This record gives sequence, structure tokens and C-alpha cells, in this order.
Amino acid sequence: MNKRILGKSGLEVSALGLGCMGMSFAYGSPKDKKEMISVLHAALDQGVTFFDTAEVYGPYLNEELLGEAFEGRRAQVVIATKFGFNIENGRSPIGPTGRSAGSPLNSRPEHIRAVAEASLKRLRTDHIDLFYQHRVDSEVPIEDVAGTVKELIAEGKVKHFGLSEASAETIRRAHTVQPVAALQSEYSLWSRSPEEVIIPTLEELGIGFVPYSPLGRGFLTGKIDETTTFGSDDFRSQLPRFTPEALKANRDFVELLASLAERKGITPGQVALAWLLAQKPWIVPIPGTTDPQRLRENNGAAEVELSTADLVEIESGAAKIQAYGERYSEAQQRLTNR
Repeated sequence: MNKRILGKSGLEVSALGLGCMGMSFAYGSPKDKKEMISVLHAALDQGVTFFDTAEVYGPYLNEELLGEAFEGRRAQVVIATKFGFNIENGRSPIGPTGRSAGSPLNSRPEHIRAVAEASLKRLRTDHIDLFYQHRVDSEVPIEDVAGTVKELIAEGKVKHFGLSEASAETIRRAHTVQPVAALQSEYSLWSRSPEEVIIPTLEELGIGFVPYSPLGRGFLTGKIDETTTFGSDDFRSQLPRFTPEALKANRDFVELLASLAERKGITPGQVALAWLLAQKPWIVPIPGTTDPQRLRENNGAAEVELSTADLVEIESGAAKIQAYGERYSEAQQRLTNR
């Protein structure tokens, strides 16, 4: 697989990464560890070098999974993990059963340091390649957050600093203290809000962009419709865009992708990923999967070339479609674009 560099950071990764959350968290019960290690090894064998996790995915299970999977192959992979949430009584504050007595956020410097040390142990490594603030904590100045990560970088425990779902203003403030290597936020043909302000800011500052949910949490693959049901342990059961009404209303996005996919002999999901890759050379989507067949399909998107005519067709078609429903609940939405 071709490589890309995240902005001006010098951090080189595969053109497509792998979002690992669903292996341990948010989409039903944690999957079989041996099977997931097999998927992780298959991804690496197919050229994926960029793997995304977080302490709250489980909690802790996902980092532990990657630590075990890549022990002995650590030099071949770039691992991104995250800090910024309180974890109470071993329960994640996000996801289908997330609860927190107070604020779920915690980016105090001492907490960042504690998370870094614990993540290093779970990942069985001496450094974190990319350390994201998972959500911006309005109680802690972003300059203090960036300064703490800067110290961890000086100590060799972290290589690069990242932000997730941050506003342009926050990105600029953080970047003056410690260069931000990458921003991770939701971005797909179905969720295009970063295009207005965020992407131009990243381009100006030389920061890479890592879109999560680039397949709309599975919706853009065409495998989900208004008849699909989600269990209470599936994060999508809480999301406004995954009500039957919203899924039916948003079907036009899938049909747009499917029409082009059929003519090109590929899948709607591959078109969705290829479209993202075509937006900027420093964009690196991280689709997630637990299925070896879907993994190969997703990675095949890195070889798909969309012509100018294809991109115009997608753009003109998408311009006629209005996304229906918010991507998060009101409480979850308040934690984004801070």
C-alpha cells in the first residue's frame, strides 16, 4: 500500500489506517481475541501500518489487544492512542453504556502523564507514535495540554501530538505550543462539516487529517437500511442518524455511491474511501472492521483511481442531498468542535 505523510510532521503512515475500536468496544461484545489478532496481522501483511486505539475502548481491552498483537513487530507499525476521559469503576464514559457522575473529560497534566504511562504498558512499547487528546476539555487550557505532551515528546515517550474533534481556534492555540501532527474527526461523504473551516486550517498549518467513521459507521457500504436493528450494546442504537427514519432518508447517499461503484466494478464502500483519499494527499482515513473479507475490501480502495469526471459526478450528486439527523446525541455533540 502507498504511504502518506501527515501534514508537515514527517510521520509516514499507510494511505489507509485501521480503526481498532470495534474489536473491543461500542459495536456489541468484545470480539474473540485470537481472531482479532489474526485480523491485525492480516492488515499489517496487506500494507497497513497505522493502527488507531484508545484507553477508553474497553476500557483498556483494545490497547491490550494491540500490545499483544504487535509485540515483536512494533517497528513495523505506527500506533495512535488517546487521553482525555475519566474512567470510573472500569467503565468507559463513552459508548453504549457510558456513564460518568461528573464531567467525563479530564485533560489535567497529571492525568495525561498517568494515561501515557499506563498506555505504554498496555501497548508493550516504550513510545506512543501519535498521542491524541480524545476530546477538548474546556476546564484545562489547551496550552497546558500541548505543553504536557511536549514534555512527553522531549522524554521520548511520545513522538507526535494530535487532537480530535477540536475547533480551528483550539487547533491554532495548541499548534503554537507543540506542533499538531494530525487532527482526527469524523469525515465522510455523509459528514462533511470539516470542509468549511477545519480542512483549510489544517492545510494552512501543515497538519494531517485522519477521518474516523469514513464509511459512516457502516452505512455507506450499503449493508445497512431502515430495517436494520441494533442491539443496546451497539453504539449506533443511540445515534440520531441510525433511527429507521434517518436511515431511510439518507439512502440517497448510498445510491449515489452504488451507481458509480457498479459501473467501475467495485463496491460503494471502496468509492467512499477513494473519494476521501482524493480530497487531499495528507488525508488518511481509518475504517474499522473485524471481518477479514471486509478488511481486504477496504484496503483495496487504496488502489482505486477516481477520475476527475467521477469526482465531479459524486460532488454534483451529493450537492443535491441533505444529510438527515445529527451524527451524535445532544450530550455527545457538546463534546465536539470545542
